[in-house]
Amino acid sequence: MLAFVRQGQVLATDCPSRIVLNHVCSRWGVLVLVVLRGGMHRFSEVRRKIGGVSEKMLAQTLQHLEQDGFVSRKSLPVVPPHVQYRLTPMGEEVALQVETLATWIETNLPRIMQAREASNTLQITPE
Repeated sequence: MLAFVRQGQVLATDCPSRIVLNHVCSRWGVLVLVVLRGGMHRFSEVRRKIGGVSEKMLAQTLQHLEQDGFVSRKSLPVVPPHVQYRLTPMGEEVALQVETLATWIETNLPRIMQAREASNTLQITPE
């Protein structure tokens, strides 16, 4: 199948790009990519920087991003074990795109919150 994939078709239900998009744009995928833009991190450091992520979800997210070629994992032969994660060159590319989106959201959060408030007001107003 790999030989036949020239470019993804994200709107096609059977295209593998949908799985990759889900990994990158998932709740934790975005945040992991943003954290790793800062360089190599140990698992515990990534978890500390991302509030609210469980060990299980972080491990799963890192595994998916590693399988997709965005993250490299290095296990150091020490006790206790140390595992370090960093972005691959392709990971740097996708992380830059995701970070741009996250920065836009942070910058425009007041406008977004105003729109939400206006939408909630419209829904509550009797006709």
